[in-house]
Amino acid sequence: MSELLSVEDLKVHFPVRGGLLMRQTKTVKAVDGVSLNISVGETLGLVGESGCGKSTLGKAIVRLVDPNAGSVVFNGRDITKASRGSIRSMRQDLQMIFQDPVESLNARHSIAEILEEPLIIHRRGNRIERKKKVAELLDRVGLPSSSADRYPFEFSGGQRQRIGIARAIALKPKLIIADEPVSALDVSVQSQVMNLLLELQNEMGLSYLFIAHDLAVVKHISDRVAVMYLGKIVELADAETIYRNPKHAYTKALISAIPHPDPSRKVERVLLEGDVPSPIDPPKGSAFGKRIEHPRYEETVGMELSLVEIEPGHWVAADPCCLEESDWEKVRGMAG
Repeated sequence: MSELLSVEDLKVHFPVRGGLLMRQTKTVKAVDGVSLNISVGETLGLVGESGCGKSTLGKAIVRLVDPNAGSVVFNGRDITKASRGSIRSMRQDLQMIFQDPVESLNARHSIAEILEEPLIIHRRGNRIERKKKVAELLDRVGLPSSSADRYPFEFSGGQRQRIGIARAIALKPKLIIADEPVSALDVSVQSQVMNLLLELQNEMGLSYLFIAHDLAVVKHISDRVAVMYLGKIVELADAETIYRNPKHAYTKALISAIPHPDPSRKVERVLLEGDVPSPIDPPKGSAFGKRIEHPRYEETVGMELSLVEIEPGHWVAADPCCLEESDWEKVRGMAG
């Protein structure tokens, strides 16, 4: 598969201001050196706890927030260096589905106006053609054409998310950033929306960056999975490998928290102790090692904890606090 998106060493830092003159006193390192890529037709799942920087990364890719460093190359063009006008034209191929279907839809606009807006902005068709396109979009996401004259408050959460999906596919994009698109929905509705996304991917050849905080949600939709912790990717592999043979201690903890359908089956849970470090004042060494008070934490202070390919296609942070001893011995030479 050919590469559609390439993110290299991306950083998004926000200033914290205070004092009488509101000078910058600290920096929130929301995304701190992330690299990943997505191929044509691929779904990359991005998982991690709330506050780890997942949503900020997604917004930086579509330039809803500006990165401080690094590059985002989409379809051969560097978004980070593009002008606002160029970005607008690129957004025909790069769309986003937001987490909250209530906040992401303009309550003052009818559904027809919401779905027609991207067509107007990008000059797609005349008024009659756009009206026909709106009806086709509603039908494709499982809503009646009569929905066009109604307003967002008249729909359930699942229906509103379907409208958000319809808006995202209106321009036939190549890549969709799905920012926790099912986390605000009931479990029964989640599966329906997930199936809709899979159907659209097969029909339209879409690629997804699927952001979630729950590994169970991305288990069946993702080709590969990236695990993010405190602004950094700590493990990246194909979905089957992540679930069958996780290497990083944080990934193991996330997987152990997945509910098992058989209540009689005993599952060994990995209980995480301590609090997630603040992105305003991150640890100087292993962030996860600091959280669990690992005895080798001091050893990691100042160490380059970059990703290492421990197995073909399986990348993990070279961190002695988070790997089994045999894995650490294996990656230590690679990292050095």
